[in-house]
Amino acid sequence: MITPERREVLNVLERLSEAFPEQRIGQLLANLSYLAKEPSNEAIWDMEDRELLSAARELLEQRNRRQSSVA
Repeated sequence: MITPERREVLNVLERLSEAFPEQRIGQLLANLSYLAKEPSNEAIWDMEDRELLSAARELLEQRNRRQSSVA
């Protein structure tokens, strides 16, 4: 069963994939783990879904703000 939180994570990851098509999904997840935890080898293993969701939302918001300021 997919929890509502995980469903939202997948939804935001889909939007990030569209916003950053040059990044492979592994790169995107690694970068999000650094934002969620810290830049370390363990970050991707230690990151909780809620931390991933928070980091993904923040990255998407930053991207949207940059796009808005350029337009």
